[in-house]
Amino acid sequence: MEMLVTGVRRQDLPMSTDVSGMIECRPGAHLWGPADEDSVWEVGIDLFLLNRGNAYDGLACLFGIRNSFGFLPLAEDRGFPDDASDGLRGEFAGYGGPHNVHGTTWLTWAELDSADWQETDASGTRPRASAAGIDTDWVRVWSVMRILSEVHGAENVRLVVWFH
Repeated sequence: MEMLVTGVRRQDLPMSTDVSGMIECRPGAHLWGPADEDSVWEVGIDLFLLNRGNAYDGLACLFGIRNSFGFLPLAEDRGFPDDASDGLRGEFAGYGGPHNVHGTTWLTWAELDSADWQETDASGTRPRASAAGIDTDWVRVWSVMRILSEVHGAENVRLVVWFH
């Protein structure tokens, strides 16, 4: 039995959870409508380039992952989008796809923009904004999504994430 610290075994330590994903947008939808055959999702930017961490409070309030905080998540366990871009599908496959991740979901800018950022966790003391708002590492992700939504429309910009 491997001991890390007196009385603590490796298997007793909680496993960490990392988040990966991409921002996508659907440029044609704003021009021709979402039902047009040219209104397909395109890769915008990899989450890795914008997010410096995996703070569990942010993952909890946004996606319901490691939600010991008791947040009502904005987008829990929606799965991988059927209409995902080829670039996103390739990136997701690089992580082993659905068999090697433990959860996939997505969230549009329209949903983020209309979220109640003052809604609190189960204790009633911690607002969503303190976990994943503009004063957190998520601000860069939200900035990119906001700018893309100004060009393509709020419903045509989404963040797709998976956990490993």
